Amino acid sequence: MSLEEIIIAIIRIVGSLAVLKWAFVGGWAAILIDLSDLFLKNLLDLGGVSNYQAFDKWLDQFYMVTFLIVSLRWKGAARSVAVGLFAFRLAGFVTFQFTGERIVLLAAPNIFEVWFLFVASLTHWRPNFVFSRQKILLFLIPLTALKILQEYALHGGKWLDSFTAIEAIDAIAGWLAAPFI
Repeated sequence: MSLEEIIIAIIRIVGSLAVLKWAFVGGWAAILIDLSDLFLKNLLDLGGVSNYQAFDKWLDQFYMVTFLIVSLRWKGAARSVAVGLFAFRLAGFVTFQFTGERIVLLAAPNIFEVWFLFVASLTHWRPNFVFSRQKILLFLIPLTALKILQEYALHGGKWLDSFTAIEAIDAIAGWLAAPFI
């Protein structure tokens, strides 16, 4: 393991711990810190990251487990759905590790992540929310669609593979600024 991989791993693991105290804010922090490795691997020159996709998916397991620990404190349907979605993504992760095929990540999208954030947000925005089968589907369907779109962009279409993280931000900033120039 290179020094670069060790630094990124430490940042990702430590960044996952806030969710244990603050589910919603810590969850968002863990996801943003997950993205930080894209910048770090572009900015650091300490031996590189040998297989980024496999490395990233292993590190994802740390924040996913912290999400699961918090989810296990929930009651009823929120907990059951979370555990099922975690198991689904874990099966996708294991399959990806054996095959190395990124399309597996599209076939087993990380819906657990967006479900976790949705349920964690309810504590703040709708503390008296009551889950029903209809409400679960009402929220799970668009959350799934959004996550599949993200997974497609990353692993199916590989839209960001030809960019460094810095180049992607520059391109987005240029696109957003274009109407004002």
